[in-house]
Amino acid sequence: MKHTLVAALAAAGMLMATQAGAAHAGPSAADARFERIYQAEWDWRVKERLASEENTRGRVRAELPHVDAKTQQARLAYFQGVLRQLDALPQAGLSPAARLDYQVYRAQVAAFVEELRFREYEQPLNADSAFWTDVTYGARQGLASREDYDNYLHQLASYPRYFGEQLDNMRAGLARGFTPPKVTLSGRDASLASVAEAAPEDTVFYTPFKTMPPSMPAAEQAELRTRAVEAIRSQVQPAYARVLAFMREEYMPGAREVLAAERLPDGKAYYQSKIVEYTTTNLTADDIHRIGLAEMAKIRAEMATTIAQTGFKGDFPAFLQFLRTDPRFYAKTPEELLMRAAWVAKKFDAKAGQYFGYLPRQRFAILPVPDDQAPYYTAGRGGPGVYLVNTYNLPARALYSLPALTLHESAPGHAFQMPVALEQKGLPRFRRAYISAFGEGWALYTERLGTEMGIYETPYEVFGMLSYQAWRASRLVVDTGIHAKGWTREQAQAYLRENTALSEHEITTEVDRYISWPGQALSYYLGQMAIMEARARAEKALGAKFDIRNFHDTVLQLGSVPLPVLQERIDRFIAEGGKSPYPKEA
Repeated sequence: MKHTLVAALAAAGMLMATQAGAAHAGPSAADARFERIYQAEWDWRVKERLASEENTRGRVRAELPHVDAKTQQARLAYFQGVLRQLDALPQAGLSPAARLDYQVYRAQVAAFVEELRFREYEQPLNADSAFWTDVTYGARQGLASREDYDNYLHQLASYPRYFGEQLDNMRAGLARGFTPPKVTLSGRDASLASVAEAAPEDTVFYTPFKTMPPSMPAAEQAELRTRAVEAIRSQVQPAYARVLAFMREEYMPGAREVLAAERLPDGKAYYQSKIVEYTTTNLTADDIHRIGLAEMAKIRAEMATTIAQTGFKGDFPAFLQFLRTDPRFYAKTPEELLMRAAWVAKKFDAKAGQYFGYLPRQRFAILPVPDDQAPYYTAGRGGPGVYLVNTYNLPARALYSLPALTLHESAPGHAFQMPVALEQKGLPRFRRAYISAFGEGWALYTERLGTEMGIYETPYEVFGMLSYQAWRASRLVVDTGIHAKGWTREQAQAYLRENTALSEHEITTEVDRYISWPGQALSYYLGQMAIMEARARAEKALGAKFDIRNFHDTVLQLGSVPLPVLQERIDRFIAEGGKSPYPKEA
């Protein structure tokens, strides 16, 4: 089954190479034309509030974007126009650097077109998150200046309009059966109620006013706090209350019963579009299902060897039951879980220089998942500046899995890879975007890398890593099973229960996530396979010249790219003798 992925990547790479044609040494007239296309589109994207200018990164917008159907259809027309311009480019004239940018950019624009063509904006929620939880991210960040606070208060005033547009979109989706499955929505109204039914000062939106810059005069702080309470009471909470009532009275009762994405309007084409978006390959659901089954068989063999190393006497189901129930494997307090995560992160710091030549400047905090999101949130999530650890339901958060989780979400996973990408100089602004197959593939690759780095200290922690590998491989089976092969929710849960050491709570929340978010779960394992295959190819070709630091730096310097672009870059890495992508200091 390995060859299925290799062939898919090779085919996609050949298509890109055919489209791009011969490489040229430096910038060309085609490069200039291409640059005019993406610069104009990016400026438009910023104007539409779909992206931020780099020099305003971290600042607060004074208004939420427009998301109404008319605006969305205008965006579709615009992106389709950009796609036509790209396809009309004389691609044979692009320089090597511009060719790489073109491949990344065209895939990005094509994904936007597909999302809008299938009107995904009519379903602005899934079992994992929703538009009303996404907007709370900014509220959880500190504000630094009077301008930030004024912009934040102006933004709160736009909530009734923004939420109203989202409600109209949800109604349109409900009318055509384009909703998350009903079974995945149970309890998801709690995050709405936590805002709508609380005192203004107790909502997440008041968070920036609890601790304000000490340099700000007390009278000014008092004025801003008064304005915040009024804005939350008169603008934000009524908006949340409207959506809460709609969710409870209309949306949740009327949501679709069937699970499969292929049962949605034009569902077969829709699910294939999600496969393309999240894997950046031309694989089919059947291809991916077969790969998943084959990889699961390999991992189960590794698991059997690791169980023998623990000395456990009993079969595989008995070992899983032992892991899920023995108190030694679970933290007693949220603080203990957070501290154990911090310990793993610091263990990586001691090894970082042996595996990476370039280290990002940005550090990250380790924080608990907010209480209003934790019950239905994944085990952890990382990104620039933060590693969130879910401390809800501690008997569901196994310590033997924590090292793998920490490598994935913090360093050298997401909280490491994303800052490296952001710190690259001279890249077009669209290259800052996140591509799931690359980013999730890298993060999962780092879990395996933890074995080489000596992060796992016991056979139980090694098994935790393997369980996480099985979890991601099983997603290939479960996601395609649900969305293309008619699997039930119970069938998907049973597959995870029988093949991983995940807790029952995690199995339930994860399967609901896959049901309501078609295709996203496919990113991880296919991305890891592509990176591991690229590394094996480089090691074989370079022999003693292979330097793991140079390989990792080459992968991460790309930022986030489709998997065929990664393969093409590693071909060049090999041809150049495995050298570092960073110039040596004089």
